[in-house]
Amino acid sequence: MKKLKNIKAVIFDLDGVITETSDLHTRAWKKMADEENIPFDEKTADKLRGVSRRRSLEIILEEAKNKYGFEKTYTKEEFNKLMTRKNGYYRDSLSTITPDNTLDGAKEIMDFIKSRGYKIAIGSSSKNAEAVIKNLKIEDQLDAVVNGTEITHSKPHPEIFQSVADKMGLAYEHCVVVEDAAAGVESANAGGMVSIGIGPQERFKQENEKPDFRFNDMSDFNSKKEELF
Repeated sequence: MKKLKNIKAVIFDLDGVITETSDLHTRAWKKMADEENIPFDEKTADKLRGVSRRRSLEIILEEAKNKYGFEKTYTKEEFNKLMTRKNGYYRDSLSTITPDNTLDGAKEIMDFIKSRGYKIAIGSSSKNAEAVIKNLKIEDQLDAVVNGTEITHSKPHPEIFQSVADKMGLAYEHCVVVEDAAAGVESANAGGMVSIGIGPQERFKQENEKPDFRFNDMSDFNSKKEELF
């Protein structure tokens, strides 16, 4: 494995990399969907990984229509109310997150990277990222955080990771992004950064979604850290 060169910072996605909140998101979407009698299945939930709240609801409604013939349409105001309701359910569930919910290998890799003198940051499209970070008790580790309230464009647009680099005063090519979603890897690649994909190879299908390095999970990444940094 080739070592990383000229790298000064590692930018982590949050959900699916540092902790796993996808189940909380899925339960919140499912509760809202059930209340609206919107069909919502596991395959639809999988498509929401790394996607903004607005796009997630669009996908849910598209899948419900295409697979189940769901025909109900929503006004802009109704659509926004559905997103707000789902977010309320999700925020209510955040109190269940503790440092024990840090994914295996995540704390170890962050401690190691910090000890080697690299900066550490979070780039998360979640608008609730700050609450999750606080409950995980990792805020003291971080040199910068950019969340969904601070960006105009969602992944795979590179804005979020470029904004993190800008906050740290670093050139984009001096940053590594650790992502578990294809859209996030595409975002890092488009931003001129080194990309590390977390997850199975089949997740990163398109050429622009292929990471420079890939590990099955954070434990796998952690086991190779000294070879990489």
